[in-house]
Amino acid sequence: MLAAWRQPRAILWTTAAVVGLGFLIVLEIAARHYGVPGPMANQVREVIFAPKSGPLLYAGMALMMVVLTWRQRFIAVGFAIGIDLVFLLVRWVLDAKMMFGNGALWVLLAYGVIAVTRRTGPERVLLLKGVGLGLLLVAGRKTGDTWLLITSKTRPLVLDQYLASADHALGNPSWVAGRIVEATGSIGAHVLDYVYIQLAVAAVVVTVYQLRNVAAERRFPGHHLVRTFLVIGLLGPAIYMIFPVVGPIFAYGTGAFGTGSEHLAVANLWPDTPPPIGNPQPMPFDELTPRNCMPSLHTAWATAIFIHSRKGPRVLRYAGTFWLIATLGATLGFGYHYGVDIVAGVVFAFTIDAALRAHDRGWDRHGIQLVAYGVTVFALLLVSYRYLPVEMSEYPWVFGPLLILAMASVVYGYMRTSKLWEPKAAVPAQRSEPEPQPELV
Repeated sequence: MLAAWRQPRAILWTTAAVVGLGFLIVLEIAARHYGVPGPMANQVREVIFAPKSGPLLYAGMALMMVVLTWRQRFIAVGFAIGIDLVFLLVRWVLDAKMMFGNGALWVLLAYGVIAVTRRTGPERVLLLKGVGLGLLLVAGRKTGDTWLLITSKTRPLVLDQYLASADHALGNPSWVAGRIVEATGSIGAHVLDYVYIQLAVAAVVVTVYQLRNVAAERRFPGHHLVRTFLVIGLLGPAIYMIFPVVGPIFAYGTGAFGTGSEHLAVANLWPDTPPPIGNPQPMPFDELTPRNCMPSLHTAWATAIFIHSRKGPRVLRYAGTFWLIATLGATLGFGYHYGVDIVAGVVFAFTIDAALRAHDRGWDRHGIQLVAYGVTVFALLLVSYRYLPVEMSEYPWVFGPLLILAMASVVYGYMRTSKLWEPKAAVPAQRSEPEPQPELV
């Protein structure tokens, strides 16, 4: 056993687990410093109390079930629904908040206990990986909520005026999309809102397809969507701290969700009147609104779903395309993001997915060049948004195509390198002698 733990892969997984636990503890302490529970406390609370997102917990359970047999899956779903029905009945009697999802979390935790107490060897490792995958998806949501709180508390100044100026190079797409969403009425807004909120559930659908053979092969593939999803969520908030931005609806509108931040807005301009071109400056904002715009992580996640759905059946490819387009419509049309956020989010997603694929197959010259190029383009975008916004707004016919070209070049580089990484089809051996032909009668 000691020799097994000394293997490089075991050391890597152990190090990752220790670092992840330490990261959660640090976030928990930071959240407590601001008087709210952190990601670990919120997760423990949902064992009994109403969860924040029931669909997310069932999505996590669905990820775990890829390692189970069909009989075990039916049993797991039955127990989860039964537990939820009991919780709903008790909440109805006590007139408490009604929400499902506790049953899925109980099943996840139960299979973790089963893996430790009833499984051995590779079967234990496989089941623990499944449980860990499901819990990571849920923990990622809790961690993200804490990160957003930290951004609002530690970054009193926001850089929205810089992005609003730079956005003139793209024709102020958030203002255009906002008017289109208003014209569609409540139906279009509700559809986009559902797509925006349930992004993680869409990711699970694609991932379950990618992991459909895990139960039969008894192993996970080297690269799948959840890995990209989690890394995007882990690295993205660090950029929030470097480039704090609240979004058009807050900085140039009447606020949203009743935050009362409209008195801090530059002016009530969104979505009817594009912001004037001027001399951008950092501006103070409240301690409630998350600084979560640069880059657009919703765009990055939707882009990752689109990338990983390309090898699925036609209906999955169509769904991935729809989710990407609808997410772009929601992020812009609800005033959550500027157009330049979207460009940065696409570059961010393709670069991270390229890095994970290169790591999985072994770093080679093509992988190193692609990742280095993506990082360089992303860094240049941030520098341009911060130090050249006035020039970008004054010369939109120059900088607008340059932004689109920079994003397209990363996408093209990813596609070109991916084709080089695809396994070559076996060429049938040439026969040395011609086939004997039957004689004509």
